Amino acid sequence: MTAAAGTGSPATRSGDICVTCSDAAVPVTIVALTGDDLAIVDTGAGQEEVSVALVSARPGDTILVHAGEAIAVVEK
Repeated sequence: MTAAAGTGSPATRSGDICVTCSDAAVPVTIVALTGDDLAIVDTGAGQEEVSVALVSARPGDTILVHAGEAIAVVEK
């Protein structure tokens, strides 16, 4: 998940709200692992690259992403 143009890096915060995703973790599905702890995910609106360094996940898994970082694997 990337910040909108002009809003700063994904880690940038404005007050108490994350400018990238409004403090919400977004469920996405892993399409492919690309190495270097990165994955291509399907957001429902297209594909994006996110970090999966903090989770153990594989293609087909649904993960929760916050500010471009997978923070959990959703149990099936």
